[in-house]
Amino acid sequence: QVQLVESGGGLVQAGGSLRLSCAVSGRTFGTYAMGWFRQAPGKERKFVAAISWSGGSTLYVDSVKGRFTISRDNAKNTVYLQMNSLKPEDTAVYYCNRAPNLIMVRDQGQYDYWGQGTQVTVSS
Repeated sequence: QVQLVESGGGLVQAGGSLRLSCAVSGRTFGTYAMGWFRQAPGKERKFVAAISWSGGSTLYVDSVKGRFTISRDNAKNTVYLQMNSLKPEDTAVYYCNRAPNLIMVRDQGQYDYWGQGTQVTVSS
């Protein structure tokens, strides 16, 4: 079973920045698209951003466009989420996961395993 280990969360003031990391086990990391998701208190988990296996294509939810940047390092089996200009509404637990291709990343029904996530709290 793949292991997903998210890190980099914390408490930051509005307008600040954080860089999240997701380390993925296994030798097939470079063949999967990767995605970031978030779950705010009392709400369902939602898609945030995705990146193709090569890193050449990305997708973002409208609310984070221009503020968040997803990237990956296939040599390190790691995907990143650089978050700038953070807002209180970005407060959530952030998770990563993998999918066979970029289009499928949004479909959370395919995922049978999630990591522990990393908490991001943005104060106003």
